[in-house]
Amino acid sequence: MADLITTDLVDLSLEAADRHEAARVLATRLAAAGRVTDLEGFLADVRARETQMATGIEGGIGIPHARSAHVTEPTLAFGRAVTGVDFEAEDGPADLIFLIAAPAEGDSEHISILAALARRLIHASFKDALRSAAAPQDVVDLINKEVLGR
Repeated sequence: MADLITTDLVDLSLEAADRHEAARVLATRLAAAGRVTDLEGFLADVRARETQMATGIEGGIGIPHARSAHVTEPTLAFGRAVTGVDFEAEDGPADLIFLIAAPAEGDSEHISILAALARRLIHASFKDALRSAAAPQDVVDLINKEVLGR
């Protein structure tokens, strides 16, 4: 299995007018990396998941996610929004956005990723480190260490 997140899946200056555009920006990176085979199909699956429940969580976090037939392997993309993006969290817009993509036929690995990520996101030090990361490799290293335990 390839790495869950790589530097080409990190956007430290993401600009998006809304959550759908933010998901598109990150999903485009997934497609360019060969992890999504049909960009529009995957985005439709992400939008369908968003209609079930908002994916914004307290602390400026957005975590759009979907299982999709258009995903080749479990993948995480990260964007740090220049201006906040509304993911319908009670406390306002998100500046830290994680797009989790999982194959439709896969196991519940994306739920495990989501749970591990959520556990780390309650810690201010983790969010602060993501907000101050100077380079994509810093984000990859932080997620590998703090979320994946590598």
